[in-house]
Amino acid sequence: RVIIKPNICTARSYEYAATTNPWVVAALVKLCLEAGAARVQVMDYPFGGPAEQVYAVSGIEEQVRASGGEMVVMTKFKFVDTDIPQGQSLKRAAIYDDILKADVIINAPIAKNHGLAGLTLGMKNLMGVIRDRPPLHWNLGQNLADLTSRVRPTLTVIDAVRMLMANGPTGGNLNDVKQADTVIASADIVAADAYASTLFGWQETLPYVQAGAAMGLGRSDLENLKIEEINAAA
Repeated sequence: RVIIKPNICTARSYEYAATTNPWVVAALVKLCLEAGAARVQVMDYPFGGPAEQVYAVSGIEEQVRASGGEMVVMTKFKFVDTDIPQGQSLKRAAIYDDILKADVIINAPIAKNHGLAGLTLGMKNLMGVIRDRPPLHWNLGQNLADLTSRVRPTLTVIDAVRMLMANGPTGGNLNDVKQADTVIASADIVAADAYASTLFGWQETLPYVQAGAAMGLGRSDLENLKIEEINAAA
């Protein structure tokens, strides 16, 4: 059983780069089924409208269903108070039960600007698996690393086909969008986030990337990692 967790935070169509590209999500569904997955579910816990509306407007629901996946509305009663043993700041959180029980989690965020976190990437996208988000905004970087230590995606696939460069996380102005035609995939969520941040010209390390590397959740020393660039046109 596979769960794909895109960013479907608000009711925007994919052009605005506030939500994960529908065709990236659909490709992941298709690849999982081809690899032998018995069931592929796609879900998020939006804050910008009812899930049914947000799923439809984003275009993700249509593409997921066409690819053989299931769209799941995350209901409040299925969030379970969960200990975070490695947590340094966040010791406990209400995490969605299906996420905790999935055989495979694929984290599929869109790369975008975020007013508080700096950037929304893989680790930030995991906020969509918890019920109560406001407490995390204090000491956000460490809290995100703590959450990641409990919810460990098998794979992180960052959609940078269209990136929201300013006024995130919800955007709304096409002038803030950059076409980058890039997808980043790694089993190391910290490395994926560290690499994605370079697409925004970030010189400093994101606090949650720094915290995640310090906790041993992954590596941010890109100069020492094997990074393969594949040109889809080749």
